[in-house]
Amino acid sequence: MNAVPADSDTLAGSTWAVLRRGFAVMPEIREGLALTITLAMAGGFGKLAIPVLIQLLFDQGLSSGHLDTGLLLRLGALVAVVVVGTTLINWLSLVRLASASERALCGLRVGAFAHVHRLSVAYHSAETRGKLVSRVTSDVETLSQFLQWGGVAWVVNGAAMLAALVGMAYYDLWLTLVVVVLIVPLVVLIVVLTKRLGVAHSAVRSRVADLLTVLSETIQGAAVIRAYGITAPSLRRTRSTIHRWRDTKTRAGYLGGVLFSLAELFAAIVVVGVVAVGLAIGPSGGHTAGELVAFLLLVTVFLGPVTQFTQVIDYTQNAAAGWRRVLALLDIAEDVAEPADGRQLPSGPPAVAVREVTFGYPDAAPALTDVSFEVPAGRQVVLVGATGSGKTTLTKLIARLADPDQGVVLIGGVDVREIATASLRSRVVVVPQDPFLFDTTIEENVRYGRPSATRADIERAFRDLGAGAFLDSLPRGLDTPVGQRGESLSAGERQLVALARAHLADPACLILDEATSAVDPRIELTLIEALRRLTAGRTSLTVAHRLATAERADEVIVLDGGRLVERGRHDELFAAGGVYAGLYDSWRRATAGGAAA
Repeated sequence: MNAVPADSDTLAGSTWAVLRRGFAVMPEIREGLALTITLAMAGGFGKLAIPVLIQLLFDQGLSSGHLDTGLLLRLGALVAVVVVGTTLINWLSLVRLASASERALCGLRVGAFAHVHRLSVAYHSAETRGKLVSRVTSDVETLSQFLQWGGVAWVVNGAAMLAALVGMAYYDLWLTLVVVVLIVPLVVLIVVLTKRLGVAHSAVRSRVADLLTVLSETIQGAAVIRAYGITAPSLRRTRSTIHRWRDTKTRAGYLGGVLFSLAELFAAIVVVGVVAVGLAIGPSGGHTAGELVAFLLLVTVFLGPVTQFTQVIDYTQNAAAGWRRVLALLDIAEDVAEPADGRQLPSGPPAVAVREVTFGYPDAAPALTDVSFEVPAGRQVVLVGATGSGKTTLTKLIARLADPDQGVVLIGGVDVREIATASLRSRVVVVPQDPFLFDTTIEENVRYGRPSATRADIERAFRDLGAGAFLDSLPRGLDTPVGQRGESLSAGERQLVALARAHLADPACLILDEATSAVDPRIELTLIEALRRLTAGRTSLTVAHRLATAERADEVIVLDGGRLVERGRHDELFAAGGVYAGLYDSWRRATAGGAAA
């Protein structure tokens, strides 16, 4: 069975391990990082200059009780230069990091989206869309504030604290030791609370994913919710999910508040302790008034980053929680990987062979078991079977949207796992039962089949399929907007657009999930004709819901419970009185009943 992580929301390792790994997958953030860090450290050490200059002002500018105006002006000018210079340096480092951060986050989002599209249908069947969206949007967004502010704060504040400690030690080593001893308990508490904060932020990210999932389903299913009068239970479910998100976010905010309050408390304790020890030492310490003032200013320079660090740690843990989820996504192995030396499919309709194929979705019974058959080149084969018999799953394996757990699929005599993805996608085209249309015009949706196609090519595709009348009936023709997921069109009209897209791609092999049973008769006849023209001269496998399609096929393959139970032409299978005959009788009675109604 295809491997999908049982718990892909988490990634083992400490916060620092996650951050190191995160930086490793974001090369854009490392470009020019050394200069940015140098500027940030210069800005941090620049804070040391002001207490030193104030000390000189007190001790030299006010010597013998007389104000030295000239020295005062010179020192004041120097202070102004230092303040302006430090501000500019900090601004430049922030701008550089913000720019690098946005480039890195853009690359990370694009990489995560690309990775999601390389994962098989087995993974997508096990993961909700809301969680996928949260990983490449809100989880990545948690990194933005950290990278643009938290990252610089670690460097700037770290440099400022180090500079302040050096300055304090220069003025009085013993008072400096008092500061260090009093701040150690806060460091211990921060270490303990940081672990809990990390857990809390991980829970918040998980709840955000749940919330996005519920909101997405509720919005997309609004019509069903109103039609069945289930607004109240839907609202209860949404409210419950929001409340769980609120509770986890409140707990994270509570822990962050505790950290900040502890920092404020210990900052006050340090100041009181330094003053008390300083008074106890008294004049015997041999310090001038300027040195004492400078020392106290250095203490504030040291303590300022301490209180900021509690906020920085909060941002860091939040970023690490988001990064864990993004990295966990990137760590999921590509179970449908691009072959190292991919082979090209030959021209012309290929033969298709399925040999002893077994496949199952995660946490489910096998969808296919030991299925084998061959489709000669240019033949039109129909797959029939009851709902859940494995028909659609089999077409996904042939198109290599997933790889079988056992067995092999061959196209043109080549294992699909050895075919270059670009060659496979250009030669084998899938038209699903409910084709996805993008929120743009008919023209742009059809052009996905061949991006280089002209407007004339696209119009010709409809007319080649016998759907010109449909196109002419639209007031805006090819410029008709289809709406989100094509909802402005009927089911049959969406299918016609998808068939035109497939025809424009000009594949050698077609995989069709027929959807003509729930459309109005006018569109149904057009669809049947379009399918006939599209499959002519091509190898095709069609999942048939209308068994009239099976009557015209070169061969019918019957699946039951994930196993191939019958194969042959329609008349042969019907005469045999087996599974196919039962399906055909049921379909004919349902059709007759619908017609009578």
